[in-house]
Formats: sequence, C-alpha cells, structure tokens
Amino acid sequence: MPEDAPATAGVFHGVKKGQNKGRGANTKGSDNIITNGSKIIVPEGCALLTMQDGAITGLITEPGGYTYSSDAQASQSFLAGDSLIDTLKDSWDRFKFGGMPGSEQTALYVNLKDIPDNRFGTQSEIHWDDAFLGTQVGAVTRGSYTMRIVDPLVFVKRFVPQNYLRPDGPIFDFADMDNPAGNKLFDEVVSCLSSAFSLYTNDPDKGNRITKIQSDQVGFAKSLAQAVENDYSWREEYGLAIVKAALVAIEYDEDTKKLLADVKRADALSGARGASFKQQAFARGMQAAGENGGSANMAFMGMNMGVAGNMMGAFNQEPAAPSEDPYEKLRKMKQLLDDGIISQADFDDAKKKLLGL
Repeated sequence: MPEDAPATAGVFHGVKKGQNKGRGANTKGSDNIITNGSKIIVPEGCALLTMQDGAITGLITEPGGYTYSSDAQASQSFLAGDSLIDTLKDSWDRFKFGGMPGSEQTALYVNLKDIPDNRFGTQSEIHWDDAFLGTQVGAVTRGSYTMRIVDPLVFVKRFVPQNYLRPDGPIFDFADMDNPAGNKLFDEVVSCLSSAFSLYTNDPDKGNRITKIQSDQVGFAKSLAQAVENDYSWREEYGLAIVKAALVAIEYDEDTKKLLADVKRADALSGARGASFKQQAFARGMQAAGENGGSANMAFMGMNMGVAGNMMGAFNQEPAAPSEDPYEKLRKMKQLLDDGIISQADFDDAKKKLLGL
C-alpha cells in the first residue's frame, strides 16, 4: 500500500515492493497487479480486496502476510488463510466473483480505521422542534464528524465510483474536493442536521437541553448517525457509519437567543427566589392581559403556558423569601421591563410604590 496515503483515504491500490528474487510466478512486479506467488502484506486497520474484471474475488480483513494463489477451490480462500469475518459473509455472498479467478488480480486496500475531519456546515438556519423550550428553534451550525467503513464489500461495490477501482485509478480520498462521492456525503449529512438536533433535544435521557449538545460529542454523534441511517441507510447502502461528531459553532437565531436567556435567568432564580419570581410574573401577566384586550391576550398566554411550564418546572415550591431591599426589587423590575415581561405602566407603578413617591 502507498506510504503517503492520507488518513482520509478510503481506497488505495497496492504498490510493488520488488520482486521475489526470481522465485514464484510473480516476475513482472507490476503495480496493483498480483499473480500466483505474490507476497502480500495487509497492515493493521486495512482490508485487502482482489478484483478481476470489476468483480471481487478475494477478501482479507486480518493483518499479516499472505501468498496469492489462484488454485484455491473457494473464492474466499484465494489468499492463504481464511480471514473472512462473520459480519461480512452476507455481503460476500452478494458480491463475490461467480467463476474461477484468473492468475492476475487487481489488489485494493480499504481503510478500516476511523476516517476523521469530515466537515459539515449550514449557510442558512436550520429549524427543529425543541421539547424543553416547547417551540421551534433555529440556528446556523458547523462542525465535523468521524466515520468508519464497517463493510468494505458494500463500500467498494455500491459507493466507490468505478474509476477509482481501475488498476491505474487514483486514491479515493474523502477530503478530495473533486471526489463526487465525498460531496454526496456532505450534502446528506447537512440535510439530516435538523433531524439530528431534534432527536438529541427530544431524548429524555439527555435532559432535552440544547445547551448540552456541544459538549456531548458521543451523544450528538449517535443522534446524527441515527438521522443519517433513517434517511439514507448508510450501513446497508454504503457500508459506512458515523462514530464521532463535534459541533464547532452554533449561532442561534434571535428568537432562540431570547428563549435561552429566559431559561438562563430561570435557572439562576431557582428555589425560593424562583418561586417568588414565578408568582409575581404570573400575576403581572394576568393583570396586563386584563388591561390590554382581555380574551385575546389571555389566549396568547395560554399558547405559551407550555414554554412557561417547562422553564418554571425546575423551580422548587418553597415559601417566598423575606422581603428584599426596595432598590434591589426595582432593579429586577427594570430587568423585567427590558425583557418585555411587564409594561412601562407596570414599572412606573411599582417604582412609585417601592420608592414611596
């Protein structure tokens, strides 16, 4: 195999390392071609496929040294040492060569190690339903994922373009911008991001908190892998699976930023202070609804009770705290005014009462 093969390579051809000093039938020493007597090295983390006329004739998934022979009775034993693993037997039955192999075969290596740094990103906002916030949220995001070739037979036969499988074909590199197959994966991952975010934030085991997603690489990778599998069946169709994922950045839309700010304040006001805040905010909301249109505003409040319930559900139902300094109360009222929770009239009335004006 080539010594300079990048970590993002999926398929690369065998490279000759010299002749067998005149012994055996392999006296030509041609690149990518093995003949009877060829000595073949399978490195750790690679599979070796032999092909003839576009059909797979042999497979090795265990590292070691092997000698090629076309005299073997079974196709899967062309290479000395039967190393076909059980999980690939179904794929072997579908794709193996139907006839007897010739004396010359093309040798291909398939990378079985983790293939890192497959980047993704969105140019516009994606949206998903968030169970904790009780509404639809949106963001622009970018990151990367690590994938693994879990079935080299399916990968080569169903995913890799034919020009990479020719004896003189180039290295199949996922990071190559001119590789149409790599670009196909990028498009499919981006199209699944909304589903992946929804799967993550609506999973009760993860607490339904979108704020955890950047630090939970394993959890998000599982959600992304599930979304990709649901929509595109990577394992069955491509022989691929996502094993890791990392979000480098998330830029939420303005509405989502406001919701997350409310959640942050609610978390900070948990316990007795939170219970008091909840009661005061609810009372002010009811008063404002009665003063500004009655039923219409009450209906609006009802639509948002799910969000309020989720955010306030974390508060402990404890007795109200002792009375606070009036200036501290006034500062909090000003914050509520700035956040649009109370009206200017509500703030002015509260100011007069607190300051004795």
